Amino acid sequence: MLIASTTLILATLAGYTLLCMASPFGTCRKCEGAGAKLTINRAGKIKRVKPCRRCKGHGKRLRIGRRLHNHSRELHRAGTR
Repeated sequence: MLIASTTLILATLAGYTLLCMASPFGTCRKCEGAGAKLTINRAGKIKRVKPCRRCKGHGKRLRIGRRLHNHSRELHRAGTR
C-alpha cells in the first residue's frame, strides 16, 4: 500500500514538473484568462471595465512549480558567485 501511494505521488509530481516545463504560464484564476473584469452594460453587451489586478491585464499567471524552480535557480546562482 505504501509503495503504491508513493509511486502515485511521484508520478503526479513528475507530470506536474513536465507541465511546468512545457507550459510555465497558466490562465489567471481571478479573471479566467480575460485579463480584465467583465461586466454587462445596459444593452446586454459584455464590456471590459478595468485590468485584472492579479495578472495585470495579461490573463496569464506563472505556475507555482515554475515559480519554485525560478526561486531555487536564483538561490543557487547567488550562492555560487
